[in-house]
Order: sequence, then C-alpha cells, then structure tokens
Amino acid sequence: MAKKTSDYFGLSYIVSLILAIIPITSAICGCVTRIKEGKIVAGLLRILLGWNVIYLCDLVLMIVSKHILRLLNV
Repeated sequence: MAKKTSDYFGLSYIVSLILAIIPITSAICGCVTRIKEGKIVAGLLRILLGWNVIYLCDLVLMIVSKHILRLLNV
C-alpha cells in the first residue's frame, strides 16, 4: 500500500497536519513549500500574510483536502 503524501515536503498526512496546526511551522513550511515549487511571489506573500487568514485557510484545507491554499499560481 502506497503512503499518502501531503503538501509539506511530501510528508505523511498526519505529520503535515501536525505542522499545519502550529502557526509558526505552518507559515514557515507553507512559505518554503511555495518557494520550492518555484512560486517566489506566493512564498513572499506567505511570509507577509501567513500569520492570520492564510494560516486559518491552510488549516481548514489541510483537514478537508490535504493540500495548502494556492493563493497565486504565478
């Protein structure tokens, strides 16, 4: 059986969910994930805006769909 992965660095869903619950790690992991995908502007926006609304959206989306918010796909 293949392991289901989530958005944070290909980690398992449970580990990614734990990282998403903690606000500081959620902001850092979300920023690094977006920069790793080549989305520099989206990563910088996560640094600036990741402490409030984006954190809550990431948490809800991680629970529901196992993926973080894709604010910009530029």
